[in-house]
Amino acid sequence: MYGIGIRRVATAMVTASAATLLMTACQPGGSPAGAGSSPSGAPVKPAASTSTSGSTSPSTPSTPAASATSGSPAHTTTPSTGAKACGLPDLKASMYQAAVRPDGTGTGAAIVEFTNVSGKACTVQGYPTVAGAGNGSPEKNRPLKVTTTGGASTVKVAAGGKAWTKLTFVQVQGEADGYCKSGATPASYPTLVVGVPGAGAHQVALTDGVIAECDDKVTVTALSAAKPS
Repeated sequence: MYGIGIRRVATAMVTASAATLLMTACQPGGSPAGAGSSPSGAPVKPAASTSTSGSTSPSTPSTPAASATSGSPAHTTTPSTGAKACGLPDLKASMYQAAVRPDGTGTGAAIVEFTNVSGKACTVQGYPTVAGAGNGSPEKNRPLKVTTTGGASTVKVAAGGKAWTKLTFVQVQGEADGYCKSGATPASYPTLVVGVPGAGAHQVALTDGVIAECDDKVTVTALSAAKPS
């Protein structure tokens, strides 16, 4: 009886194995039904996805290279001209009355001329500031209210070349000490302190007299390579 029982169990196991093989052979495409498992029964790790749906892991941004111009250079290079900005010692200023000026008996208008004495080309740009130097002393400066006119652009001044700005004042009227239309008292300055953006303050006197003006106001043109009238 014991031997008959063993034979029956063995026969049942063979029958079950044959059924399993038959089911495997009948899977579509010939792929075994247990493709997700290893022969030992352990789960198989799926391969990495190669989907191109656009979902990607974020990348680490690259770190920009350090700037080659870090720090504060002594002069600013202007890419459009290839020349450095003019400094205070690079320019020599002179001033004379303008040919075209408002009617009156005061200064009316003056041309300030900056000559590049550095020996190398440099650039200027912008609108000068203006102050009257009381008794010719810069420490007693009296800033004038500046109104700018015209567009400003970078001016390349060759070695020995020049740049100009025109100052137009509120004109003094009448004779002798004159008078101001506003009722203010006229002012006179032996010298002016004219500030060039980035190139310092230049004390300059008229070649023919003193500055006489009203209301401490002045209209200033941008520094230019063309001489104003």
